Amino acid sequence: MSFVPVFRAATLAVGLTFAGAVTLMPGTALAQTPPSAASTKSAPAQSAGSRSIEARIKALHDQLKVTAAEEAQWKAVAQAMRDSAQTTGALIADRAKNAKSMTAIDDLHSYRAVLQSHVDGIDKLTTAFEALYGSMPDAQKKIADAVFSRRPTRAARPKNG
Repeated sequence: MSFVPVFRAATLAVGLTFAGAVTLMPGTALAQTPPSAASTKSAPAQSAGSRSIEARIKALHDQLKVTAAEEAQWKAVAQAMRDSAQTTGALIADRAKNAKSMTAIDDLHSYRAVLQSHVDGIDKLTTAFEALYGSMPDAQKKIADAVFSRRPTRAARPKNG
């Protein structure tokens, strides 16, 4: 049995970390944010995944109301998101490419590698975001808290019996 569909769903739910990460983004609103016309036109050679992470980065930037004084810290956050999306995305693509030829053990190792990449990406994002969050005034921290408190929810399962 292959876990590829599970990975894809999990990765997309968190924002294709961010690849999926990513992602690795809090809340459904960010995960569903389509790329803007400007970002699509300005980078026609970018992959859909790259445009998607850039759209999520822009959406988060806008939602957090990042100020000019916070841009240096923000750049580290955005780069952590990009790096995670690239690394995790490559592992997911490799996993999908090799899915038919993987043994059960290969499948489990590949699954672990994707999950570890996601965890590593979250660790790097957390470190970068802590610096940004620490520089925010209390009102802006409340906005960040609200943005990050939005989580995708699973529909309630009917009880059997």
